[in-house]
Amino acid sequence: MTVSEQPKIRLSEVTRAFDGVRALDNVDLTLAHRQSLVLIGGSGSGKSLLLKCILGLVNPGSGAIEVDGVSTIGMSDSARMDWMKRFGVLFQRQGLFDSMLIWENVAFRLLNEGDLNRAEAREHAIARLGQVGLPPETADLYPSEVSGGMQKRVGLARAIATDPDILFLDEPTAGLDPIMSTIISELINERVDELAATVVSIVSDLAVVRNIADSVVMLHEGRVVWSGPIAELDETDNPYVRQFVTQSVEGPIEMPELAS
Repeated sequence: MTVSEQPKIRLSEVTRAFDGVRALDNVDLTLAHRQSLVLIGGSGSGKSLLLKCILGLVNPGSGAIEVDGVSTIGMSDSARMDWMKRFGVLFQRQGLFDSMLIWENVAFRLLNEGDLNRAEAREHAIARLGQVGLPPETADLYPSEVSGGMQKRVGLARAIATDPDILFLDEPTAGLDPIMSTIISELINERVDELAATVVSIVSDLAVVRNIADSVVMLHEGRVVWSGPIAELDETDNPYVRQFVTQSVEGPIEMPELAS
């Protein structure tokens, strides 16, 4: 098997339980090089947990996880720290450090690992901020001094700061208006093309799903209930997908009852 044929990420029968309840239930997933996969599903369906398992932040109870054909389960701490350099992560709430300047946030990993001195790191951060449409003067502000949309851009700049070949994006447009969501989606597509990166995103906004996804996997109660190319998202008769896409209260996904 050549490198191009080998899956970038492969999960086989990944299961994780908490207090006897399966939060992930025999999840199979295969992701090709340069593919953009979006995970959809309701709250508590296992999307974020799945990303944490791939990153090694949570160990699955059973199953296999491979990246470029290499098993990631049971790595030593030192091996995992080196391996994690391949990943860029955009957190749902950005995860920016309030006490640090924006350029320090963007260059955090570079500074922490001693790859660059402060002057070099600041120059590198300004270049990355430019790639997400932020001017150089943004670098010397604090996160609290910029808007939510700008904070999302800063988070994206930090995620791509080390030129990762794998990107994980957790709700990259949550809380943004439709115009800003479109801008962030386009920035993601542009940066992914530049990096030739493989991407796994968690997205609730269907407009964003259609904008950035090559393929879609839907989780419900820790199980994969549907997967397919983005072109089939609006065509499938899968009841879980239909309910999610139409935002209907009727269907196999049970809605929480409102308190009377």
